Amino acid sequence: MATLILPGEWIKNWEKSGKHEFVQLCKELTEKTNHGSEVRDIQAALYELCWQVVHGNLKLDLVASVLGDMMELRDDMPSILADVFSILDLETGALEEKNKRDHYTQLVGACLFFVPEAILKERLDPETLESLGLIKQAHQFNQKIVKIKTKLFYKQQKFNLLREENEGYAKLITELGQDLSGNITSHVVLESIKSLIGCFNLDPNRVLDIILEVYESRSDQDEFFLALIKSYMCEPLTLCHILGFKFKFYQEPNEETPKSLYHIAAALLHHNLIELEDLYVHLMPPDAAIIEEHKKDISEAKQIARKLVMVVLPSEKNDDKDKEKEKEEEKNEKPPDNQKLGLLEALLRIGDWHHAQSIMDQMPSFYAASHKAIALALCQLVHLTVEPLYRRAGLPKGARGCVMHPLRNKRAPRPAESFEDLRRDTFSMLGYLGPHLSHDPILFAKIVRLGKGFMKEYQSDSRADKMDTLLSCFLSIADQVLLPSLSLMECNACMSEELWGLFKLFPYQHRYRLFGQWKNETYSSHPLLVKVKAQTVERAKYIMKRLTKENVKQSGRQIGKLSHSNPTILFDYMLSQIQWYDNLIVPVVDSLKYLTSLNYDVLAYCIIEALANPEKEKMKHDDTTISSWLQSLASLCGAVFRKYPIELAGLLQYVTNQLKAGKSFDLLILKEVVQKMAGIEITDEMTSEQLEAMTGGEQLKAEGGYFGQIRNTKKSSQRLKDALLDHELALPLCLLMAQQRNGVVFLEGGENHLKLVGHLYDQCHDTLVQFGGFLASNLSTEDYIKRVPSIDILCNQFHTPHDAAFFLSRPMYAHQILSKYDELKKAEKGNRQQQKVHKYVAACEQVMTPVHEAVVSLHPARVWDDIRPQFYATFWSLTMYDLAVPHSAYDREVNKLKVQIKAIEENPEIPMNKKKKEKERCTALMEKLQEEEKKQLEHVQRVLHRLKLEKDNWLLAKSTKNETITKFLQLCLFPRCIFSSIDAVYCARFVELVHQQKTPNFCTLLCYDRVFSAIIYTVASCTENESHRYGRFLCCMLETVTRWHSDRATYEKECVNYPGFLTIFRASGFDGGNKADQLDYENFRHVVHKWHYMLTKASVHCLETGDYTHIRNILIVLTKILPCYPKVLNLGQALECRVHKICLEEKDKRPDLYALAMGYSGRLKSQKVHMVPENEFHHKEQPARSATPASQQNGPGSTGKPASSTSKTEEGTSEDGDRGKDKSQGNTKPVNKTNSAAAKVITSNGNGALNSTKAVKDRDDKEKSGKDKKEKKEKTPGSTPETKAENRREKQRDERAGKEERAAREGKEKTPKADREKLKTEEKSSKDDKAKAGNGEPMEPSRERDAIKESKNKEKGDRSAVAGSLKSPVPRSESAESERDHKRRKLDSHSSPSHSSSVKDNSNEPKESTSKHHINYNSVARSKSRERELEKKDSDNTQGRSKEKKEEKDRKDRKREHAVNDREASQESKRKKDENGTNSSKNSKSTSPSCDSPLSAEKEKSKRSKSSSKEKADSVKPERTSSGGKKESRHDKEKSEKKEKRDSSGGKEEKKHHKSSEKHR
Repeated sequence: MATLILPGEWIKNWEKSGKHEFVQLCKELTEKTNHGSEVRDIQAALYELCWQVVHGNLKLDLVASVLGDMMELRDDMPSILADVFSILDLETGALEEKNKRDHYTQLVGACLFFVPEAILKERLDPETLESLGLIKQAHQFNQKIVKIKTKLFYKQQKFNLLREENEGYAKLITELGQDLSGNITSHVVLESIKSLIGCFNLDPNRVLDIILEVYESRSDQDEFFLALIKSYMCEPLTLCHILGFKFKFYQEPNEETPKSLYHIAAALLHHNLIELEDLYVHLMPPDAAIIEEHKKDISEAKQIARKLVMVVLPSEKNDDKDKEKEKEEEKNEKPPDNQKLGLLEALLRIGDWHHAQSIMDQMPSFYAASHKAIALALCQLVHLTVEPLYRRAGLPKGARGCVMHPLRNKRAPRPAESFEDLRRDTFSMLGYLGPHLSHDPILFAKIVRLGKGFMKEYQSDSRADKMDTLLSCFLSIADQVLLPSLSLMECNACMSEELWGLFKLFPYQHRYRLFGQWKNETYSSHPLLVKVKAQTVERAKYIMKRLTKENVKQSGRQIGKLSHSNPTILFDYMLSQIQWYDNLIVPVVDSLKYLTSLNYDVLAYCIIEALANPEKEKMKHDDTTISSWLQSLASLCGAVFRKYPIELAGLLQYVTNQLKAGKSFDLLILKEVVQKMAGIEITDEMTSEQLEAMTGGEQLKAEGGYFGQIRNTKKSSQRLKDALLDHELALPLCLLMAQQRNGVVFLEGGENHLKLVGHLYDQCHDTLVQFGGFLASNLSTEDYIKRVPSIDILCNQFHTPHDAAFFLSRPMYAHQILSKYDELKKAEKGNRQQQKVHKYVAACEQVMTPVHEAVVSLHPARVWDDIRPQFYATFWSLTMYDLAVPHSAYDREVNKLKVQIKAIEENPEIPMNKKKKEKERCTALMEKLQEEEKKQLEHVQRVLHRLKLEKDNWLLAKSTKNETITKFLQLCLFPRCIFSSIDAVYCARFVELVHQQKTPNFCTLLCYDRVFSAIIYTVASCTENESHRYGRFLCCMLETVTRWHSDRATYEKECVNYPGFLTIFRASGFDGGNKADQLDYENFRHVVHKWHYMLTKASVHCLETGDYTHIRNILIVLTKILPCYPKVLNLGQALECRVHKICLEEKDKRPDLYALAMGYSGRLKSQKVHMVPENEFHHKEQPARSATPASQQNGPGSTGKPASSTSKTEEGTSEDGDRGKDKSQGNTKPVNKTNSAAAKVITSNGNGALNSTKAVKDRDDKEKSGKDKKEKKEKTPGSTPETKAENRREKQRDERAGKEERAAREGKEKTPKADREKLKTEEKSSKDDKAKAGNGEPMEPSRERDAIKESKNKEKGDRSAVAGSLKSPVPRSESAESERDHKRRKLDSHSSPSHSSSVKDNSNEPKESTSKHHINYNSVARSKSRERELEKKDSDNTQGRSKEKKEEKDRKDRKREHAVNDREASQESKRKKDENGTNSSKNSKSTSPSCDSPLSAEKEKSKRSKSSSKEKADSVKPERTSSGGKKESRHDKEKSEKKEKRDSSGGKEEKKHHKSSEKHR
């Protein structure tokens, strides 16, 4: 009790200040009203004071006087003091100190004046009372107490009980049952009841029970009875016990508690006449039983769900159903009487939400509301609460609604007048209702409409904090109440649409979060929902099993019906099925037409969730392809979003987020959506007709450019555009895709299979092209220009690759130019065509000048030394639409429409009105197409005029043509030709256009040469789709070349006198007047043959690598260029053999390569009929018998060796070697006049030239005819190889002696005949070798190539002989260094690889070496006996050769004495040239691993021939020493010795002649 401690100072200074302070404290305590706690505080103060007296700290009389004064403060103060004395009595009685007990007794004695004796007798111990003198003897007093207690508690009173004497009770019931409508009040009746109790001696508790009984029967008289009970009742607990007794009575089996009892209990609780805690314990069942029941319900529901999902046999199914029915019946027979729920319902009916909430809190979530009566009672209460607000803000216009009468109960929850009021009670009521709002669809609709009303206010109101709180409340209600309730409603489409009215006002992020909760969490929260989920899945399975294209309508209706309530569950199952079976997509999409708007939105969410499923792998197990489930979902996305009005923002944002995270798999979805919704298709399998249509206007593209004619895309493409613009996703998606292309390779690609990386790269690129195309054709000019930044910002700030940046900017430039052009036309009205063109050019200048300035920052400054920014920007900003009008495509589509109209007219089945409609549609379309064609024609004319004006400023005169072409290929042509199929065609046409415009300083020949000579690296670095485009580009380039090649008139019209066909690559411009500097028609045909040969060589190399990418890409490219290549029979045969081998090798290894190879092989065979022999492809004249003077070897008819020996050597070595010096001086060394016209086509840097001269071709022709004669001679029997060789040697010695004398005088005259003979012997030896090596074997592709290209091999032999004579002075290291230097230069300049000035000669030779190598290692059927025989011959040959070598050496030394000095100088110069020649041919080598430089190739050949003893002899010394077969080696040896002498003397003079001719020029 001692909670209050008196300060010690008060005790010490009691009389001065302590007494006053204490009295003041007591006054304050009595004035406080704190629900009874003030009494305890006063008791504590008095106790402290008395305790001080007991301890002797204060005098007795002082304290007694203070206590006496305090009696006036409160009426019950004596009683309070008596309580304090009672406590002290107990405490002091227990103490041992007698003096303290005495102090206590004296204090109580002093207080007897103001504390009544009766109170003290009641509370103090009898012994204390005796010591105080209040009683005589304590013992007697105790006995008296026992007697009184016994009389009070144990002796029965003789009350008048009802069954004995009922008159008083009858009068009581009459009194309570009277009519209460008059002036009768509870007070009057109470007085009567008191009289009756007194008169008839009635039991008061029994009277109270009867009052409650009557109240129960007259429950409408709440006001009267509640007032009566309040005034009658003394103890709330008594009332509780009586009520509890009543409830107890109804807890017996088969008894049902009446509603009236619940009502009076609720009323008493509501008016606080009893406490809920007191009554709750009397109600059944206990809380533990309720919790147990709830758990049981959940487990049962889950079990039912499991059974529904499990596969059950039919017999078991029936048994289970019977058991379930029995259980249900049992439940229905004996519904448990839950008194707590009954009381709860009564409380809700009278509007006592406070007590109802307390009861619901005692139970599991939603347990109470799961009982329909309670749910309806709570719904009714919510109706009443929201009524005024609903009338103001929720009621739709024109609706009257049902009037709700408010409760008369003043204590019920107050109705809400504003949205803020809903937070008071309504939201919590709805929270307790949960999914069981489904019992009252009207209230459901009211709440949804209130939500809509709130959202309108929210969107217009600026009070952020309050409104945000309310918004979160509404979202919570949607999550916990509205969506779960919808799940329990039976197919209520109206409620679904009503709910969508609210949901569409939320941003999609909120909606999707709600759907996620609904799908993944809500269904596990309640037993009913668990069952519903299982039933929905079972029903969905039933429908999906029977869904086909034929019954779409019926199944669609069933799906619609099921989806109204549980869309998430249904769609989840449907999507899982689609991921397995993609053939379901079409019927499923068609069957979704009966869905509500909300369901479409849920479907979008479910699709995104399925796409983002982290448990699913997006790659197949082989890691090379995208999983089929992802492809199926992507297809579904495209179809569903196109057909139905579903919001796209979520899906587009998902793709954007995936790209941000560096994942490009999901671009497949965007690709499908754009394709289906906008009708823009991206494929590299386009036919040429489609491609042609794609170069026209939008209408032509739509009609003839795509495989699937996707019609009616106007609405869907508008929806897609709106979604992109509203959520600002258009540019981010473009930029992310452009950046992700490289991300696929460098960030994603590390662990992925190369095939998959290529596929993802293609997908990313294709989607970018498709998406960019969509934006260009659908966005308005303002929207597009507003969103796409300038080209320098795109590239430098956003790091967009240049090709993609220009792709995005191109439509913007076109828009700007057109709008500017329209402005100028309006400003100055002149209709003349000339004026229009000038205005167009002016518009172009205004728009493109800032672009020219912007592009300068994209590349280093040195780039602009070679090409102008204007040329660069023009190339990148134009499209095929600007260059040519596809008249045939327009005509084709117009004719199709005419046929359609005719078919419509002739079809009698079509009704007339439909006929008319269709005809009108077709006619309108025709007119549109014709108008579009006219418009494009005008546009193209304007563009061409503009280009004509611009062309003179495109390329700089100070730059070499070679560098210009390099930069053009590197920065323009190659990046763009693989960007898209249209761009591939554009690049080829642009080159042709630049040529036709007679652009200064642009060498068309060099450009074509670089394109055709360097395809290996380009092909190897392409992805699959890029290969398609690159092939298309090559095909278009070849088409142009083939057109020129096929007709002299066309060539002379389109090429002769054009700057592009100059064979002198001076930096200065050229007017095309000098015929000698132009490439004539025959030489052009030789050049084209060389290009075909280079393509064959590259193709065979790629096919031989065994690398998947090389083989796949080259097969794709070859398939694409099939209309134009191969045209030469022997090249076609070489390809055919190699492809056939691929077919055999890859049949079981890599089926996709096998399929490609088989497809190409079949098409190649069908093209064979169009192939021609080589001599028809380019004209070869018969070789002349006599030696031709050097001065005559300039024209087309030149024959013999010098044309190749001198001009080739000097071009390939001296000029190429010195080219760098000449370039720095700004002038190019003139070409020797002894060369043919084509031989002048060389490069400034020693890279790529067109040197397949006519002279070379003529020589080839002669060599072939010589070879035929040789073969005939060899075939005649009679003499042995030894005697033949001996005779031949003698004859040659004589000839050589005579010719060496002539050589001193005539210089170059001696060469041709000797060379011819040498070539004949080489040819014969190679022929013999082939015969030996190839006996009984099928012809290998490489061997066939050897047979095909013998003319070229001879040419090489000559070249190698020169190299051989100079070989010994050249150290190996020097050669290797020069090779490395050359490779470095090539890599630095980024020029197309493999452009030697003698590309044809040098590249043929390595080809031959690789072919031989192929024969060595691939001839499987070689017999060992033949090898041993050849080895034996080889050893004999070696011995014979060593002797002959000595003799020849002596002769040679004697003959050379007169010209030692000159020869040394000549050799020195030749060595330098040869090094350069080697370098240039090494450049050829770099084209492919199979190509070696001439020297290294020959060394390699010599090694191989030693090991296998079956290779043919070549003209270089190392090879001669080890050639297989006696007669071949001897003959070669003699020939080469003769050639060395000739070269040493003749080379010098030739050099002099060359120099003099240069001076002359």
